[in-house]
Amino acid sequence: MSSSKLYTINLEGMEFHAFHGCYQLEQLSGSHFEVSLEITTTLGEVAERDDVTLAVNYLTVYEIVRAQMAITQCTIERVAQNINRALLDRFGQIFTVKCTVTKLAPPLGGKVRRVSVTLTDER
Repeated sequence: MSSSKLYTINLEGMEFHAFHGCYQLEQLSGSHFEVSLEITTTLGEVAERDDVTLAVNYLTVYEIVRAQMAITQCTIERVAQNINRALLDRFGQIFTVKCTVTKLAPPLGGKVRRVSVTLTDER
């Protein structure tokens, strides 16, 4: 029996060393980043059949995020946009994806623990 129920997948605190930033030094030495996702998708027969091949596979999601983090961008807004687009392109069953990209200890001329942007896209 097929289900049209929606459910949410959260991947929180994925950590990366990447080279995003608008300053040359950031793009040369890199910074530490954290990415968190909230994905809303259809349950379908994933739970009923207990079949991972029918699901939004978490490993594939992580690999997509890792690949996007490896592409240097000037803004974390662009990084979040690229991650959302790549996930929506790969998984037709995703309705919404909310991506938060956080740059840890950004070079802002004073002590700042983190700066984040959150972007939500939907089909």
